[in-house]
Amino acid sequence: MVAEKSKSHTLESEALDIIFREARTHRAWQQRDVPDALIDQIYDLLKFGPTSGNCCPARFVFVKSKEAKERLRPHLDEGNKEKTMTAPVTAIIAYDLKFYEHMSKLAPHMKDPKAMYGGNPEKMKQAAFLNGTLQGAYLIIAARSLGLDCGPMSGFDADGIKKEFFADNDYIPDFLCNIGYGDASKLYPRAPRLSFDETSKII
Repeated sequence: MVAEKSKSHTLESEALDIIFREARTHRAWQQRDVPDALIDQIYDLLKFGPTSGNCCPARFVFVKSKEAKERLRPHLDEGNKEKTMTAPVTAIIAYDLKFYEHMSKLAPHMKDPKAMYGGNPEKMKQAAFLNGTLQGAYLIIAARSLGLDCGPMSGFDADGIKKEFFADNDYIPDFLCNIGYGDASKLYPRAPRLSFDETSKII
């Protein structure tokens, strides 16, 4: 039997600062290694984030070696090359259009996920894209929780990355995220955010 959580079971303010309030998008990096074991820990956290029907369509390639970075370089917009080539790790976040092939394991209660998604290309693509992007956000939260900094970005040739890294499957590149220990001295002033009243209402 699962014990009921206490109503006061919340993160300390310092943890919220690390994940959200003081976290920044980094463009310059300390030359500190991110061990493979730490990358494993990122995934072992993010995998628990919810997705619709537990479909878990995100697929990740963590580009770390010099050789792999050189494969990535030609597909980056010019403004993203230096920040990416100097980052200890660059995660390619992609989504699997055939995610439903794993749902007998992930959602055994579903009678025929292949018919539900495989027979409806628009529904399949929407579910893969939305939930894969959501899992990419979990990656950022997980990395920050483990003391790392992130630099998520667009600005790349998706077709080129698809051919280079996902030529033999149905994975579609979504976005990139540089990961490491950021150089805070190179940060720009923080940009404003919209207030609750500008974006939201309670009805």
